[in-house]
Amino acid sequence: MRRLTAFLILAGVKTFSHIFYRAKFTWSENAPANPWLSTKIIVLMNHTSLYEPIYSQAFSYSYLWHLAGHLNVPGADVTLKRPIVGFFWKLMVPNIAPISRKKDDTWTNYLNTIKSDSIIMIAPEGRMKRPNGLDKSGKPMTVRGGLVDIVESVEHGAMVLCLSGGLHHVQSPGQHLPRLFKTIKMNLTYLDIPQYRKQFPEASRERKVAMVADLQQRLENDCPKL
Repeated sequence: MRRLTAFLILAGVKTFSHIFYRAKFTWSENAPANPWLSTKIIVLMNHTSLYEPIYSQAFSYSYLWHLAGHLNVPGADVTLKRPIVGFFWKLMVPNIAPISRKKDDTWTNYLNTIKSDSIIMIAPEGRMKRPNGLDKSGKPMTVRGGLVDIVESVEHGAMVLCLSGGLHHVQSPGQHLPRLFKTIKMNLTYLDIPQYRKQFPEASRERKVAMVADLQQRLENDCPKL
């Protein structure tokens, strides 16, 4: 029942998005004909809005059914505690784990929930960009090392970097209702996980620093312009 509920919500959001938004998705040249079949990690980069589910236009309805049963998402505890938004996200993603920004056990507990058939979706910056280009504390948006922990834990399959063009023209943090009939853009980069790991040093600390630097560079340079 939870899977069916999640699918109906995801399908409804996708249908809503098709009706009210024009989407432009651009895949990297190395992407296979059906890249989602082998994808284990979906990385949403340039996190600007809680309305980012409208990017679900990129998925087929059959794949949304698959996601409804296998999606595994770490979510900010402050968001999940909101009475309306939190309730909606928990319905849409049954397997969403609350993560705090404190140095506690929530991240380790989340990593322990990942199964061999999980499809992980994560926003690696860990917070939302405001219209001034910074987070709500006035700090630059940076990729956190948690994504590297996930990449290290997944043996096979692909990771897709979903580089958003941003949604401040649709809905900015603090605004309740979205603007309709806008164009949304996303560049999607397909990366084979084992091959991607081989690009970096074997030492765990050096690998983590180098991988975060690579992802940060992609965040700064590869997002589409609106």
